[in-house]
Amino acid sequence: MTAFTYTARTPQGDLKSATIEASSKDDAVAQLKKLRMNVVKVEEVAKSGSKTKGSISMRDIVIFTRQFSTMINSGLPLVQALDILSKQSENPVLQNVTRQVVFDVESGHTVADALAKHPNAFTELYVNMVAAGEAGGILDTILMRLATFMEKNDALVRKVKGAMIYPGVIMGVAGAAITVLLLFVIPTFESMFAAVGLALPLPTRIVIGMSKFLQGYWWLLIAVGFFGFRGFKSYYATSNGQLAIDRLLLKAPVLGDVLRKSAVSRFTRTLGTLISSGVSILDGLEITAKTAGNRVVSDAILASRTSIAGGDTISAPLAKSQVFPPMVISMIAVGEQTGGLDEMLSKIADFYDEEVDAAVGGLLSLLEPMMIVFLGVVVGGMVVAMYLPIFDMINAVQ
Repeated sequence: MTAFTYTARTPQGDLKSATIEASSKDDAVAQLKKLRMNVVKVEEVAKSGSKTKGSISMRDIVIFTRQFSTMINSGLPLVQALDILSKQSENPVLQNVTRQVVFDVESGHTVADALAKHPNAFTELYVNMVAAGEAGGILDTILMRLATFMEKNDALVRKVKGAMIYPGVIMGVAGAAITVLLLFVIPTFESMFAAVGLALPLPTRIVIGMSKFLQGYWWLLIAVGFFGFRGFKSYYATSNGQLAIDRLLLKAPVLGDVLRKSAVSRFTRTLGTLISSGVSILDGLEITAKTAGNRVVSDAILASRTSIAGGDTISAPLAKSQVFPPMVISMIAVGEQTGGLDEMLSKIADFYDEEVDAAVGGLLSLLEPMMIVFLGVVVGGMVVAMYLPIFDMINAVQ
Protein backbone atom coordinates (compact mmCIF):
# COMPACT_ATOMS: atom_id res chain seq x y z
CA MET A 1 0.00 0.00 0.00
CA THR A 2 1.14 3.53 -0.79
CA ALA A 3 0.34 6.70 1.12
CA PHE A 4 -1.32 9.58 -0.75
CA THR A 5 -2.08 13.09 0.44
CA TYR A 6 -5.34 14.50 -0.83
CA THR A 7 -7.38 17.65 -0.85
CA ALA A 8 -11.12 17.16 -1.29
CA ARG A 9 -14.48 18.71 -0.44
CA THR A 10 -16.73 16.89 2.00
CA PRO A 11 -20.47 16.41 1.31
CA GLN A 12 -21.01 19.45 3.53
CA GLY A 13 -18.78 21.55 1.24
CA ASP A 14 -15.79 21.85 3.59
CA LEU A 15 -12.28 21.61 2.15
CA LYS A 16 -10.29 18.80 3.79
CA SER A 17 -6.62 17.80 3.46
CA ALA A 18 -5.42 14.46 4.86
CA THR A 19 -3.64 11.22 4.01
CA ILE A 20 -5.02 7.94 2.70
CA GLU A 21 -3.43 4.57 1.91
CA ALA A 22 -4.19 2.85 -1.39
CA SER A 23 -2.62 0.51 -3.93
CA SER A 24 -2.58 3.23 -6.59
CA LYS A 25 -3.63 6.82 -7.23
CA ASP A 26 -6.80 5.66 -9.00
CA ASP A 27 -7.63 3.44 -6.02
CA ALA A 28 -7.19 6.42 -3.68
CA VAL A 29 -9.56 8.52 -5.83
CA ALA A 30 -12.08 5.64 -5.84
CA GLN A 31 -11.96 5.37 -2.05
CA LEU A 32 -12.61 9.09 -1.68
CA LYS A 33 -15.53 8.99 -4.10
CA LYS A 34 -17.07 6.16 -2.06
CA LEU A 35 -16.97 8.57 0.87
CA ARG A 36 -18.93 11.02 -1.33
CA MET A 37 -16.00 13.44 -1.43
CA ASN A 38 -15.25 15.73 -4.37
CA VAL A 39 -11.54 15.20 -5.09
CA VAL A 40 -9.46 18.31 -5.76
CA LYS A 41 -5.93 16.91 -5.65
CA VAL A 42 -4.21 13.59 -4.87
CA GLU A 43 -0.42 13.24 -4.58
CA GLU A 44 1.81 10.33 -3.58
CA VAL A 45 3.68 10.82 -0.32
CA ALA A 46 7.45 10.45 -0.53
CA LYS A 47 8.33 6.83 0.15
CA SER A 48 10.70 5.82 2.93
CA GLY A 49 13.26 5.02 0.24
CA SER A 50 13.21 8.60 -1.02
CA LYS A 51 16.31 10.66 -0.58
CA THR A 52 16.18 11.86 3.02
CA LYS A 53 19.90 11.59 3.70
CA GLY A 54 22.18 14.18 2.23
CA SER A 55 23.40 17.71 2.63
CA ILE A 56 21.07 19.97 4.59
CA SER A 57 22.83 23.18 5.57
CA MET A 58 22.25 25.08 8.77
CA ARG A 59 20.91 27.94 6.66
CA ASP A 60 18.22 25.65 5.18
CA ILE A 61 17.05 24.64 8.66
CA VAL A 62 17.06 28.25 9.89
CA ILE A 63 14.88 29.38 6.98
CA PHE A 64 12.58 26.39 7.49
CA THR A 65 12.25 27.19 11.21
CA ARG A 66 11.56 30.90 10.75
CA GLN A 67 8.91 30.28 8.08
CA PHE A 68 7.30 27.53 10.17
CA SER A 69 7.14 29.87 13.15
CA THR A 70 5.63 32.70 11.11
CA MET A 71 2.92 30.49 9.61
CA ILE A 72 1.90 29.01 12.97
CA ASN A 73 1.85 32.46 14.52
CA SER A 74 -0.45 33.55 11.67
CA GLY A 75 -2.96 30.83 12.57
CA LEU A 76 -2.24 28.22 9.87
CA PRO A 77 -2.84 24.59 10.92
CA LEU A 78 0.32 22.51 11.50
CA VAL A 79 -0.24 20.16 8.58
CA GLN A 80 -0.99 22.94 6.13
CA ALA A 81 2.09 24.90 7.25
CA LEU A 82 4.34 21.85 6.87
CA ASP A 83 2.82 21.05 3.47
CA ILE A 84 3.61 24.56 2.25
CA LEU A 85 7.18 24.26 3.56
CA SER A 86 7.68 20.94 1.76
CA LYS A 87 6.77 22.56 -1.55
CA GLN A 88 8.79 25.76 -1.29
CA SER A 89 12.07 24.47 0.14
CA GLU A 90 14.91 24.73 -2.37
CA ASN A 91 16.74 21.74 -0.88
CA PRO A 92 15.35 18.47 -2.33
CA VAL A 93 16.49 16.45 0.70
CA LEU A 94 14.70 18.80 3.08
CA GLN A 95 11.63 18.66 0.83
CA ASN A 96 11.42 14.88 1.16
CA VAL A 97 12.07 15.02 4.91
CA THR A 98 9.28 17.57 5.33
CA ARG A 99 6.85 15.43 3.28
CA GLN A 100 7.50 12.51 5.60
CA VAL A 101 6.99 14.79 8.61
CA VAL A 102 3.63 15.85 7.12
CA PHE A 103 2.62 12.21 6.72
CA ASP A 104 3.63 11.33 10.30
CA VAL A 105 1.79 14.33 11.77
CA GLU A 106 -1.33 13.46 9.80
CA SER A 107 -1.02 9.89 11.10
CA GLY A 108 -1.30 11.14 14.68
CA HIS A 109 2.32 11.71 15.72
CA THR A 110 3.43 14.90 17.42
CA VAL A 111 5.64 17.28 15.46
CA ALA A 112 8.57 16.49 17.77
CA ASP A 113 8.18 12.73 17.24
CA ALA A 114 7.96 13.23 13.47
CA LEU A 115 11.09 15.40 13.45
CA ALA A 116 12.99 12.92 15.65
CA LYS A 117 12.86 10.36 12.82
CA HIS A 118 15.23 12.56 10.78
CA PRO A 119 18.37 13.20 12.89
CA ASN A 120 20.31 14.22 9.77
CA ALA A 121 18.11 17.31 9.57
CA PHE A 122 16.90 17.97 13.12
CA THR A 123 19.21 17.63 16.11
CA GLU A 124 18.22 16.29 19.51
CA LEU A 125 18.27 19.86 20.81
CA TYR A 126 15.85 20.92 18.07
CA VAL A 127 13.48 18.03 18.76
CA ASN A 128 13.45 18.61 22.52
CA MET A 129 12.72 22.31 22.14
CA VAL A 130 9.86 21.59 19.71
CA ALA A 131 8.46 19.04 22.19
CA ALA A 132 8.59 21.66 24.96
CA GLY A 133 6.89 24.18 22.67
CA GLU A 134 4.09 21.74 21.82
CA ALA A 135 3.56 20.86 25.48
CA GLY A 136 3.43 24.53 26.50
CA GLY A 137 1.34 25.72 23.53
CA ILE A 138 4.05 28.18 22.48
CA LEU A 139 5.47 26.37 19.44
CA ASP A 140 5.74 29.53 17.33
CA THR A 141 7.76 31.32 20.04
CA ILE A 142 10.03 28.31 20.52
CA LEU A 143 10.66 28.00 16.78
CA MET A 144 11.61 31.67 16.50
CA ARG A 145 13.93 31.25 19.48
CA LEU A 146 15.41 28.17 17.83
CA ALA A 147 16.09 30.03 14.59
CA THR A 148 17.86 32.84 16.46
CA PHE A 149 19.91 30.34 18.44
CA MET A 150 20.98 28.43 15.31
CA GLU A 151 21.96 31.62 13.49
CA LYS A 152 24.18 32.75 16.37
CA ASN A 153 25.68 29.28 16.82
CA ASP A 154 26.37 28.99 13.10
CA ALA A 155 28.03 32.43 13.10
CA LEU A 156 30.27 31.32 15.98
CA VAL A 157 31.33 28.14 14.17
CA ARG A 158 32.06 30.07 10.96
CA LYS A 159 34.24 32.54 12.88
CA VAL A 160 36.45 29.79 14.26
CA LYS A 161 36.60 27.90 10.94
CA GLY A 162 37.24 31.12 9.05
CA ALA A 163 40.26 31.83 11.25
CA MET A 164 41.80 28.54 10.10
CA ILE A 165 41.23 29.03 6.36
CA TYR A 166 43.80 31.79 5.78
CA PRO A 167 46.77 30.06 7.46
CA GLY A 168 45.72 26.77 5.89
CA VAL A 169 45.81 28.25 2.38
CA ILE A 170 49.16 29.96 2.99
CA MET A 171 50.74 26.77 4.35
CA GLY A 172 49.32 24.79 1.43
CA VAL A 173 50.84 27.19 -1.10
CA ALA A 174 54.14 27.13 0.81
CA GLY A 175 54.17 23.33 0.79
CA ALA A 176 53.52 23.26 -2.96
CA ALA A 177 56.30 25.80 -3.60
CA ILE A 178 58.81 23.85 -1.51
CA THR A 179 57.87 20.60 -3.29
CA VAL A 180 58.37 22.19 -6.74
CA LEU A 181 61.76 23.56 -5.67
CA LEU A 182 62.94 20.19 -4.33
CA LEU A 183 61.68 18.15 -7.29
CA PHE A 184 62.51 20.38 -10.28
CA VAL A 185 64.81 23.28 -9.36
CA ILE A 186 67.33 21.72 -6.96
CA PRO A 187 68.20 18.79 -9.31
CA THR A 188 69.27 21.35 -11.98
CA PHE A 189 71.65 23.03 -9.54
CA GLU A 190 72.93 19.60 -8.42
CA SER A 191 73.84 18.66 -12.00
CA MET A 192 75.67 21.95 -12.46
CA PHE A 193 77.63 21.55 -9.23
CA ALA A 194 78.53 17.93 -10.07
CA ALA A 195 79.96 19.06 -13.44
CA VAL A 196 82.21 21.62 -11.74
CA GLY A 197 83.37 19.22 -9.03
CA LEU A 198 83.54 21.76 -6.19
CA ALA A 199 83.20 20.71 -2.55
CA LEU A 200 79.71 21.73 -1.47
CA PRO A 201 79.00 23.52 1.82
CA LEU A 202 76.87 21.76 4.45
CA PRO A 203 73.60 23.73 3.84
CA THR A 204 73.77 22.87 0.13
CA ARG A 205 74.40 19.18 0.84
CA ILE A 206 71.38 19.12 3.21
CA VAL A 207 69.05 20.66 0.61
CA ILE A 208 70.31 18.29 -2.13
CA GLY A 209 69.82 15.35 0.26
CA MET A 210 66.23 16.47 0.89
CA SER A 211 65.65 16.69 -2.88
CA LYS A 212 67.02 13.19 -3.48
CA PHE A 213 64.96 11.76 -0.64
CA LEU A 214 61.78 13.34 -1.98
CA GLN A 215 62.48 12.07 -5.51
CA GLY A 216 63.23 8.55 -4.35
CA TYR A 217 60.81 8.13 -1.45
CA TRP A 218 57.86 10.41 -2.21
CA TRP A 219 55.60 7.37 -1.93
CA LEU A 220 56.87 6.76 1.61
CA LEU A 221 55.94 10.30 2.65
CA ILE A 222 52.44 9.87 1.22
CA ALA A 223 52.08 6.50 3.00
CA VAL A 224 53.28 7.95 6.31
CA GLY A 225 50.87 10.87 5.95
CA PHE A 226 47.94 8.61 5.05
CA PHE A 227 48.49 6.04 7.80
CA GLY A 228 49.38 8.76 10.29
CA PHE A 229 46.07 10.48 9.59
CA ARG A 230 44.18 7.18 9.84
CA GLY A 231 45.95 6.36 13.08
CA PHE A 232 45.14 9.77 14.51
CA LYS A 233 41.46 9.34 13.60
CA SER A 234 41.38 5.86 15.14
CA TYR A 235 43.00 7.13 18.33
CA TYR A 236 40.66 10.11 18.53
CA ALA A 237 37.70 7.74 18.13
CA THR A 238 38.64 6.09 21.43
CA SER A 239 37.44 7.57 24.70
CA ASN A 240 40.93 8.12 26.15
CA GLY A 241 42.28 9.46 22.86
CA GLN A 242 39.51 12.00 22.46
CA LEU A 243 39.96 13.19 26.04
CA ALA A 244 43.75 13.52 25.67
CA ILE A 245 43.63 15.39 22.35
CA ASP A 246 40.81 17.73 23.42
CA ARG A 247 42.70 18.51 26.61
CA LEU A 248 45.84 19.33 24.60
CA LEU A 249 43.84 21.57 22.26
CA LEU A 250 42.46 23.57 25.18
CA LYS A 251 45.99 24.00 26.57
CA ALA A 252 47.46 25.10 23.22
CA PRO A 253 48.67 28.73 23.21
CA VAL A 254 46.30 31.22 21.54
CA LEU A 255 44.29 28.50 19.73
CA GLY A 256 43.28 26.99 23.07
CA ASP A 257 41.93 30.37 24.17
CA VAL A 258 39.76 30.58 21.04
CA LEU A 259 38.44 27.03 21.50
CA ARG A 260 37.76 27.56 25.22
CA LYS A 261 35.82 30.77 24.67
CA SER A 262 33.81 29.31 21.79
CA ALA A 263 32.98 26.25 23.94
CA VAL A 264 31.81 28.48 26.80
CA SER A 265 29.68 30.53 24.41
CA ARG A 266 28.11 27.42 22.84
CA PHE A 267 27.44 25.81 26.24
CA THR A 268 25.81 28.87 27.82
CA ARG A 269 23.71 29.77 24.78
CA THR A 270 22.49 26.20 24.26
CA LEU A 271 21.62 25.60 27.91
CA GLY A 272 20.03 29.05 28.29
CA THR A 273 17.87 28.51 25.21
CA LEU A 274 16.74 25.07 26.39
CA ILE A 275 15.87 26.21 29.93
CA SER A 276 13.99 29.30 28.74
CA SER A 277 12.04 27.05 26.33
CA GLY A 278 10.75 24.84 29.13
CA VAL A 279 13.16 21.90 28.86
CA SER A 280 14.10 20.54 32.29
CA ILE A 281 17.59 21.44 33.49
CA LEU A 282 18.66 17.77 33.67
CA ASP A 283 17.58 17.11 30.08
CA GLY A 284 19.09 20.43 29.04
CA LEU A 285 22.49 19.56 30.52
CA GLU A 286 22.45 16.13 28.86
CA ILE A 287 21.66 17.64 25.44
CA THR A 288 24.22 20.42 25.92
CA ALA A 289 26.94 17.90 26.79
CA LYS A 290 26.37 16.15 23.46
CA THR A 291 26.74 19.40 21.52
CA ALA A 292 29.75 20.76 23.45
CA GLY A 293 32.27 19.89 20.72
CA ASN A 294 35.02 19.13 23.25
CA ARG A 295 35.28 16.05 25.48
CA VAL A 296 36.72 17.98 28.43
CA VAL A 297 33.83 20.45 28.35
CA SER A 298 31.34 17.62 27.82
CA ASP A 299 32.63 15.72 30.88
CA ALA A 300 32.39 18.87 33.00
CA ILE A 301 28.77 19.41 31.92
CA LEU A 302 27.85 15.79 32.67
CA ALA A 303 29.46 16.12 36.10
CA SER A 304 27.29 19.17 36.77
CA ARG A 305 24.23 17.15 35.72
CA THR A 306 25.14 14.46 38.26
CA SER A 307 25.59 17.20 40.85
CA ILE A 308 22.14 18.65 40.12
CA ALA A 309 20.54 15.19 40.28
CA GLY A 310 22.12 14.75 43.72
CA GLY A 311 20.67 18.04 44.95
CA ASP A 312 23.80 20.16 44.52
CA THR A 313 24.43 23.18 42.27
CA ILE A 314 25.65 23.42 38.67
CA SER A 315 28.48 25.81 39.43
CA ALA A 316 30.42 23.58 41.88
CA PRO A 317 31.41 20.78 39.44
CA LEU A 318 32.00 23.33 36.65
CA ALA A 319 34.52 25.07 38.90
CA LYS A 320 36.29 21.75 39.64
CA SER A 321 36.77 21.07 35.91
CA GLN A 322 38.99 24.19 35.57
CA VAL A 323 37.62 24.63 32.05
CA PHE A 324 35.29 27.55 32.69
CA PRO A 325 36.61 30.98 33.71
CA PRO A 326 35.83 32.18 37.27
CA MET A 327 33.54 34.92 35.94
CA VAL A 328 31.34 32.32 34.22
CA ILE A 329 31.16 30.19 37.38
CA SER A 330 30.23 33.21 39.49
CA MET A 331 27.53 34.40 37.09
CA ILE A 332 26.00 30.89 36.86
CA ALA A 333 25.99 30.66 40.68
CA VAL A 334 24.19 34.03 40.88
CA GLY A 335 21.69 32.89 38.24
CA GLU A 336 20.95 29.73 40.26
CA GLN A 337 20.41 31.71 43.45
CA THR A 338 18.15 34.33 41.88
CA GLY A 339 16.14 31.92 39.70
CA GLY A 340 17.19 33.72 36.51
CA LEU A 341 19.65 31.14 35.23
CA ASP A 342 18.41 31.27 31.60
CA GLU A 343 18.83 35.07 31.39
CA MET A 344 22.25 34.90 33.01
CA LEU A 345 23.39 32.20 30.58
CA SER A 346 22.24 34.30 27.62
CA LYS A 347 24.22 37.28 28.91
CA ILE A 348 27.33 35.13 29.30
CA ALA A 349 26.88 33.83 25.74
CA ASP A 350 26.56 37.36 24.30
CA PHE A 351 29.69 38.44 26.16
CA TYR A 352 31.72 35.43 24.98
CA ASP A 353 30.59 35.87 21.37
CA GLU A 354 32.47 39.18 21.47
CA GLU A 355 35.38 37.50 23.25
CA VAL A 356 35.60 34.92 20.47
CA ASP A 357 35.78 37.74 17.89
CA ALA A 358 38.67 39.31 19.80
CA ALA A 359 40.43 35.95 20.27
CA VAL A 360 40.11 35.08 16.56
CA GLY A 361 41.53 38.50 15.65
CA GLY A 362 44.43 37.92 18.04
CA LEU A 363 45.09 34.49 16.56
CA LEU A 364 45.23 35.86 13.02
CA SER A 365 47.47 38.74 14.11
CA LEU A 366 49.90 36.22 15.60
CA LEU A 367 49.78 33.75 12.71
CA GLU A 368 50.53 36.26 9.94
CA PRO A 369 54.06 37.21 11.08
CA MET A 370 54.78 33.59 12.06
CA MET A 371 53.92 32.39 8.55
CA ILE A 372 56.01 35.15 6.97
CA VAL A 373 59.01 34.15 9.12
CA PHE A 374 58.46 30.46 8.31
CA LEU A 375 58.31 31.09 4.56
CA GLY A 376 61.33 33.38 4.72
CA VAL A 377 63.45 30.89 6.66
CA VAL A 378 62.50 27.78 4.64
CA VAL A 379 62.28 29.12 1.09
CA GLY A 380 64.95 31.77 1.61
CA GLY A 381 67.22 29.23 3.28
CA MET A 382 66.91 26.87 0.31
CA VAL A 383 67.75 29.65 -2.15
CA VAL A 384 70.78 30.78 -0.14
CA ALA A 385 71.99 27.17 0.19
CA MET A 386 71.93 26.84 -3.61
CA TYR A 387 73.81 30.10 -4.16
CA LEU A 388 76.62 29.41 -1.68
CA PRO A 389 78.51 27.11 -4.13
CA ILE A 390 78.01 29.67 -6.89
CA PHE A 391 79.79 32.28 -4.74
CA ASP A 392 82.59 29.76 -4.20
CA MET A 393 82.82 29.21 -7.95
CA ILE A 394 83.05 32.98 -8.56
CA ASN A 395 85.84 33.30 -5.98
CA ALA A 396 87.70 30.37 -7.55
CA VAL A 397 87.53 31.99 -11.02
CA GLN A 398 88.78 35.30 -9.63
